[in-house]
Amino acid sequence: MMFSTGSLPHVNRRGGLFVYLGVAYIGMWAAMSPLLASGYRRGDAREETGALEQVCIAAAMLAPALAAIIVVRCVERSGRVRDVLALRWPKPWGRAVRASLTAFAVPAGLTTASLVIGTFAGSYPFSGVHWNGLGAWAAGAALNMLLSLPLFFGEELGWQGYLFPRLAQVGDRRSLIRAYAVTGAAFALWHLPTLLMGGQYPGRPWYVSVPAMLVSCILILPVFTWLRLRSGSVVPAVIGHAFVSSVSVDMVKRFADPKAALDPLHMGMAGWPGWIATGTFVAFLTLTGRLQPSFYTAQTTSHLASARGL
Repeated sequence: MMFSTGSLPHVNRRGGLFVYLGVAYIGMWAAMSPLLASGYRRGDAREETGALEQVCIAAAMLAPALAAIIVVRCVERSGRVRDVLALRWPKPWGRAVRASLTAFAVPAGLTTASLVIGTFAGSYPFSGVHWNGLGAWAAGAALNMLLSLPLFFGEELGWQGYLFPRLAQVGDRRSLIRAYAVTGAAFALWHLPTLLMGGQYPGRPWYVSVPAMLVSCILILPVFTWLRLRSGSVVPAVIGHAFVSSVSVDMVKRFADPKAALDPLHMGMAGWPGWIATGTFVAFLTLTGRLQPSFYTAQTTSHLASARGL
């Protein structure tokens, strides 16, 4: 999998990065400003978001995509937006289906592993699997995730479609490590307004929630990047991100004691049990070379050679 950034003049690439980050971050703060001005604070993990919160969150999630489109069209002028940002389905369709199922199954497995770890450690109040109504819950959670997909395109067109490819230099191990670290950190710090309002870690002060978000994002970002690299498309990364931010959170609530307090820092993908599960999977991806774009370039070359009978 080769990223089409090599032909960009260095000054355009660097200027594009600054413009992208500026628009994405300003867009996030602007979208969250009504909530910040009203003094909104989320104090409980079971608390549902109101209409104003949902509108502000939706607007914020579109900011990275807007930033990426502005840079591609107006700063870099590097080609068609959908091609540059990998906004396409994997082909053939069988591959697209497999990539989509993988993007659903892997976060589901990581979430399950984090709940198991939390249960055995005593940090997650597991109440058992109640089969009555489980199918209806699963169908509803999947439907809500599908309905929210357009918003997650808003994020991943920025992080996986634009930022990571611009930071990654194929064949340069140091640049690749930096690309993962910087993209993950930028992804985490972009959430700062919501962290200040207790969004991801209700009741926690910023000096706890911000480092926790940094760890979470730096660990989960390679998973989303792997989904993007192996398919050549941002679509699986969008699906994976949507699962982690919606169904995964619902799983924590669904299987917990309904009377117990929920602390995301100690349960689920956003807490230390999730860090262990995700970190283990990222270590596997790293050791097997699956986080290197060249791994997929070699596979593509091999398949083409086999198809031609070489």
